[in-house]
Amino acid sequence: MIPFSDEELINPVKVSIEKIRPSLALDGGDIDFITVKNGSVYVQLKGACVGCASSGSTLKHGVERQLRMDIHPELTVVNVPVGMENDIDNL
Repeated sequence: MIPFSDEELINPVKVSIEKIRPSLALDGGDIDFITVKNGSVYVQLKGACVGCASSGSTLKHGVERQLRMDIHPELTVVNVPVGMENDIDNL
């Protein structure tokens, strides 16, 4: 169980995502933070990351790994498809 509220996780998650952003930019991609809900971090991959065959690996082995190292080992990351930003409950 993650010992932080969703609200407490928001700022640390944003800081961690800023660490990841330059790596994604090298390949023409980007990432937007959407929200934290029930210990899951919702992000949206953008640019070259959209539709890339490696985006799943980027999400789990890049983004999630960094968040787990920086914040808590039980965090999970969910990519929010374009157009679903306001409907994450249905992901």
